[in-house]
Amino acid sequence: MNTISNTEEKPHSCEVCGSSFKSKQGLTMHMRSHTEKKPYSCTHTGKNTSSCEICASSFAWKPNMMEHIKKHTSEKTYFCEVCDSSFTRKANLAVHFRTHTEEKPHSCEVCGRSFTNKPSLVIHMRTHTGENPYSCEVCSRGFTNKPSLLSHMRTHTGEKPYSCDMCTCSFTHKQHMLEHMRTHTGEKQYSCEVCGFSFIRKQDLVIHMQTHTGEKPHSCEMCGRFFTRKPDLKAHIRTHTGEKPYSCEVCGSSFTQRKTMVQHRRTHTGEKPYACEVCGSSFKRKHELIIHIRAHTGEKPYSCDVCARSFTNKSNLVIHIRTHTGEKPYSCELCSSSFTQKQQMLQHMRTHTGEKPYSCEVCSSSFTKKQHMFEHIRTHTGEKPYSCDVCGHSFTNKSSFVIHMRTHTGEKPYSCELCGVSFIRKHSLVIHMQRHTKGENLNAY
Repeated sequence: MNTISNTEEKPHSCEVCGSSFKSKQGLTMHMRSHTEKKPYSCTHTGKNTSSCEICASSFAWKPNMMEHIKKHTSEKTYFCEVCDSSFTRKANLAVHFRTHTEEKPHSCEVCGRSFTNKPSLVIHMRTHTGENPYSCEVCSRGFTNKPSLLSHMRTHTGEKPYSCDMCTCSFTHKQHMLEHMRTHTGEKQYSCEVCGFSFIRKQDLVIHMQTHTGEKPHSCEMCGRFFTRKPDLKAHIRTHTGEKPYSCEVCGSSFTQRKTMVQHRRTHTGEKPYACEVCGSSFKRKHELIIHIRAHTGEKPYSCDVCARSFTNKSNLVIHIRTHTGEKPYSCELCSSSFTQKQQMLQHMRTHTGEKPYSCEVCSSSFTKKQHMFEHIRTHTGEKPYSCDVCGHSFTNKSSFVIHMRTHTGEKPYSCELCGVSFIRKHSLVIHMQRHTKGENLNAY
């Protein structure tokens, strides 16, 4: 009497690697992985030929050949009941369905990260082992998976097979093209659950979330500094090595980051691709536009913990905090004067060199500061953009306007530490202090 055993008996063994199988057919198909025998050829053309006239692919298993043929016929017989996506293989449908159920049955034993399919886990494991089995024949760079290698090869060939239907931009990666399309549609499908901010790319959301968690997973082995993004760490490391792989074709200046080089090129071309929808002002960098828009909205998201004063951008807050700490990290090599801002130090250096790089086109007067040149030009044009709401008096520069306003408010922010007398302007305090000094010298004699 024939009985079916429930045991995992595998009587058929491979003489090459020792793998065992329940059936002789299973062993036969397995042996083809050693012999590389592929008896099933693609016959998409309908002819009984040994290979496909389109792709010449051959297969060890007949089911694999049948699934391959569907790539030519575009036949997709497996449909998702949730979103109507279709697939040529049942296995692909099963993996896709997990994006709806959020099932991730394949877990990494090292870090615990989970994946919807086994191939993704295998590729992920290589980030732990350091294995890069796919190498570029041009530059020898290694990759954990074949698609990454193919995408990388396009950086050498210049191929950009994915094109935008709306603006003719082309891309090396399909995902980049899809993300670009959202700049036209305005779609931002990735939202932050903490603050509600939305993003076009999932990667941007992941990075944004680290601003809430404070997580900075990438650290520099040289100085111990931490970063939220790996590209930022790579760019930082170049400050240690001195490497500047990105060069300007116009003037030869080199940079540690590609985006810095792109921004620099605009100083040659004059291009300002980021425009304000409110006033039409345009900017070379997107970050500058974001800060500018806050001048319209009044938003000042960066606040001082000491005096509660708020600012439109983080750099201004950092500079302001130095007025509390007294920190002046930028020093002059000639006279040891120190400054809170690098720009102030560079402007100060011109007092030693005599350099005045900003010239008036009307009278050829030159200035050490660009702002001073703009203020001077107003003496020719008669423009006085700063007006007092109280008395209507107008001024060519902001500093004169601020000082004038104190005559109405009574504010005197500059006080003498010796006698307590206060002044509207700093210059008046300096003159006053000289009188104390002169009096002390007279008394000494």
